[in-house]
Amino acid sequence: MDPGVKWVVPLKEAVDCQEGSIGGKAAKLAQLAQAGFRTPPGFLVTTQAYEYFVEKQDLVQLIHMELGRKPFASMRWEEIWDVALRIRSAFLASPVPAELAQAIGAAVEKLGPSKPLAVRSSAPGEDSAHRSFAGLHESVVGVVGIAAVLDAVRVVWASLWSDAALLYRQELALDPGLSRMAVVIQEMIDEDRSGVAFGRDPRQPDRERAIVEAVPGPCGDLVDGLVDPDRWILDRGSGRIIEWRAGQREGEQAEGPILESRDLSNLHQVLLQVESLFDWPADTEWTGRGERFTLLQARPITTAISEDGDQRGWYLSLRPSMRRLSGLAQRVTGQLIPELEELGNRFSLQAIQELADWELADAIQERHAALEKWQRIYIEDFIPFAHGVRQLGMYYNDVVKPDDPYQFVQLLRGQQMVASRRNRALQELAEQVREDQALREGLLQVVDQGWQDAIRTLQAIPGSQALVGALANLQAEFMDVAYAGERLSDRPDLLLQTILEMAKRPRPAQPQVADAGAAAPMVQALEQRLLEAVGPERREEAMEVLKIGRLSWRLRDDDNLLVGRLESQLLRALELAAGRLRAAGRLQAGGQLSLTAALALAEALRDASRAPVILPQAPAEAATAHGAVGESPRQLIGQPAAPGLATGQVRRVRDTQDLGRFRAGEVLVCDAIQPTMTHLVPLACAIVERRGGMLIHGAIIARELGIPCVNGISNAVELLEAGQIVTVDGYLGIVTVGAPEFDLEL
Repeated sequence: MDPGVKWVVPLKEAVDCQEGSIGGKAAKLAQLAQAGFRTPPGFLVTTQAYEYFVEKQDLVQLIHMELGRKPFASMRWEEIWDVALRIRSAFLASPVPAELAQAIGAAVEKLGPSKPLAVRSSAPGEDSAHRSFAGLHESVVGVVGIAAVLDAVRVVWASLWSDAALLYRQELALDPGLSRMAVVIQEMIDEDRSGVAFGRDPRQPDRERAIVEAVPGPCGDLVDGLVDPDRWILDRGSGRIIEWRAGQREGEQAEGPILESRDLSNLHQVLLQVESLFDWPADTEWTGRGERFTLLQARPITTAISEDGDQRGWYLSLRPSMRRLSGLAQRVTGQLIPELEELGNRFSLQAIQELADWELADAIQERHAALEKWQRIYIEDFIPFAHGVRQLGMYYNDVVKPDDPYQFVQLLRGQQMVASRRNRALQELAEQVREDQALREGLLQVVDQGWQDAIRTLQAIPGSQALVGALANLQAEFMDVAYAGERLSDRPDLLLQTILEMAKRPRPAQPQVADAGAAAPMVQALEQRLLEAVGPERREEAMEVLKIGRLSWRLRDDDNLLVGRLESQLLRALELAAGRLRAAGRLQAGGQLSLTAALALAEALRDASRAPVILPQAPAEAATAHGAVGESPRQLIGQPAAPGLATGQVRRVRDTQDLGRFRAGEVLVCDAIQPTMTHLVPLACAIVERRGGMLIHGAIIARELGIPCVNGISNAVELLEAGQIVTVDGYLGIVTVGAPEFDLEL
């Protein structure tokens, strides 16, 4: 170690350090301490310590490899999350070098090895006057003991590469490769009041007002949004109280403000003094009152900047707290999913063919409004709840530290999803057809017939009653969904063709769908490994994370199908309306029936004097670009999403017609596997997707079925032609176009 390089610096001595060594948060804390403000005692782990760690453990090469798989600007969020997870897992699996651990341990001993500590980020450039990384890097509080501190330091270091931090750096056009991280380690201060205070109103910075917010207990509860604060608006010049609002807190009767006038006066003076020290109005965090008043942090106010497109708030939403996820779990499972199921059932049972025109118009408007409402709920509630499975991944990896950062995915096996039940029903039908030649030949005859004609033909075959009944149940229970703007229940050929293709394949030696019984031993073993890693004191916490992770994974599939059912039922009403208008000569020939025509069709049904409805033309298919004539890429590089190696013919799936063309043993190439098309996955020999990510539907289903999957390939559907021979390498994330080299050499 260079004698001039410091790994650990006491906070009171850090004022002479360069911000590049200690980060913005630590630099300001050191200035506050030197100026006489009371701050928690502690020390800093410098950026040089971070650099020593990543170089000593060969993490620099790993970071470059992960960020170099494809241009960073073209990575989707799911791919960035995968990168962040792999980097985080590598950080936590790499021990802190002994000499560095000794230096940090000695500083912990000086503070007191049994004292609870807060371990917080302090990246260079953080908390600047132009941009705030607040909340984008992690903090770990209540840490006791040297071993726990070393673990927490690695968590903070790894958060430099979190998905939220990487996205924010992408927005700011910062080079992630130049990022460094210092760490602030301080005593936890336990007081009865804490809060934040702003030298100017961040919402209206041109007004001469200051803001104070306070909660009972620690400041973290306020910053994390767990407790609603009391809120004061003060005159900036005099400190006079302009307005007070009591916080709405469960189990607390607000008899008056939780801060007294003298506390507010002290806070006002502190804001003025901090502004004088730094020459900018401050955003501060504080705890305690009177002589025990302690400043935890001060930074420039940046929350008022909104016109520049700062998306930090959205990035922070990518990591909802466990309390937020628990609340969403109750709302989604106890209220939203039952409501959505009931609404879909009601729409499907409504005999709309018997309605008068004006009644059908009402039905269309009701369904259109319902679909819009549930699409909003999907964004506001279902998508945030889907982060529960990512929380499970980070939690499991943090405590278990497995060699495979995606081992946690196996904990999701055996979930009773709608799509899994549908696929099992399809396989059971395929079993009947595989064993009965007469049934198989009957299906071949009716595969292109309408539903009623197909049923009548099949009923004439001896022994077909069970098959016909199962087909009717399958159609009613699972196929009333929309895919690519078309109702799958109107396309029995797709269902029958899938069953025939499944029947062509040999009976699988093991179940090829998520099966709770088959998966139970592996799942139980991983659960036990998780519980042993967290210990008895955190068992309840671990089981809650596991429960929410499984729920969020299952419902992220189910909610897609249930919303798809609403779309299907709206299309059903639109088809009926279009038929009536067409028969009356009030619908212009041609054009494409779509959801955007819903309100126009409803108004036409109500008012016969309106001009004929003109449906929009179907958009022309975009021309594909392959480079020079006769040229095609030899290799495509993507994410290795499911291990395995397979060769087969490309089948691009872009619409319902492609669903019906898919044949057993082909390579499924698509934009992304959707829940409405996962029944094709057991037929595929491999999957290639444009969307990237280890937790998208295609990746997890492929891993369960043992099918290689490569995703994150931009323009995969355009670059690969139907019928091309490709080899999909799910180990390396490579798709090779053309016959395999070893075949050419024979």
